[in-house]
Amino acid sequence: MANTSTEFASLTNVANFPLRPQAIPEPEGHQRRRYRTIWISDVHLGTKGCNAELLIDFLDHTDSETMYLVGDIIDGWRLKKKLFWPPEHNDIVWRILKRAKRGTRVVYIPGNHDEIVRQFCGLNFGGVEILRAAFHTTADGRRLMVLHGDEFDAIMLAHRWLAFVGDALYHVMMGLNGWVNRARTALGLPYWSLSKAAKHKVKNAVEFISKYEEVVARAAGERGVDGVVCGHIHTAEIRSFDGIEYYNDGDWVEGCTALVEHFDGRMELLHWPDEVACRRAEDEPDHTQRAA
Repeated sequence: MANTSTEFASLTNVANFPLRPQAIPEPEGHQRRRYRTIWISDVHLGTKGCNAELLIDFLDHTDSETMYLVGDIIDGWRLKKKLFWPPEHNDIVWRILKRAKRGTRVVYIPGNHDEIVRQFCGLNFGGVEILRAAFHTTADGRRLMVLHGDEFDAIMLAHRWLAFVGDALYHVMMGLNGWVNRARTALGLPYWSLSKAAKHKVKNAVEFISKYEEVVARAAGERGVDGVVCGHIHTAEIRSFDGIEYYNDGDWVEGCTALVEHFDGRMELLHWPDEVACRRAEDEPDHTQRAA
């Protein structure tokens, strides 16, 4: 069998982006928060909107027995138009590959933006399983269906051209989001998503999200499972619809969230900007004491 680099290189050549050596190494002997399972999606590597630094921080501070990559990890739509692949995006890929090498089960479920990877479903690249969908059994015995979720997006199914127009407008918004957060960083303020705030203010967007969640949960119920984990709409959520649990792990463009399963089966959403802010607040008294 080919080694990890050779296996993944064949995939990256098809995906049309370069895989260079890791630039920022993982911290050695670093204490990590352990979970049974981690789900992340909608990273959109290959775009300026990807919050790579926050995701690297998340990967450096957490670990799990199983990790699901729930689609749109790579943004093939953007990469077809313009190649954008900074070192931080490379470092995310290498961190995920290193998890697989350490023994973490890594399952990659391609979404609509990385649909080119769907042709590899059923194969294994560098220890990363590529599946169209997966079924996960929690520690407390619940069976969850795991899929990206674009299958249930009416716009994607009926008006694909409109999805591409919406994607272009969305990236304009993400450009503004970058300017806003660079200004906030200069002022010592934490990360805040302009696009997420705007989306929650728009009635039609709220109605679409609510309907989407209901449709996905109903589809999961029809398949006889206890719940569903998805991504796609960049809105992290834990809800119940007629006894079917709906989990959306969010994204790493706007909200920077992950869904985790604790070792007792309890599910939790982590909003990583809040986690980073809390960690910095805890470190500030130590810096103050040393300065004194």
